Amino acid sequence: MPRIPILLLISLFTGCTDYLAERQARLAKFVGAPEPVLINEMGVPSRSYVSEGKKYLAYQETREELLRGTPGMPIGPPFYGMRAGGIPPQIVTLTCETTFVVSEGVVRSFSYRGNACG
Repeated sequence: MPRIPILLLISLFTGCTDYLAERQARLAKFVGAPEPVLINEMGVPSRSYVSEGKKYLAYQETREELLRGTPGMPIGPPFYGMRAGGIPPQIVTLTCETTFVVSEGVVRSFSYRGNACG
């Protein structure tokens, strides 16, 4: 097998990044850490709640991305510049909320939800 296709395949697979695995690894380091370490690293939480001796600290991440539209198909005689169809560009809001559970001053677990977590 020629070397060029193999190198191309390797570069395609190494170019893909697993953001979910990166997020999990980054957040897992807080499990077992004291609450002040979490606050120092992550900042002040967006929301917090206390129930039955457990504290829930939620961090909200939000970003907007532009989805490019598609041009319409040309109609009519050439060079008239008329187009039909197509999709206009859209702005999409992506969010990820990460919640840490703290009991006895120590981070016990975390969870996350949203369309921008991975």
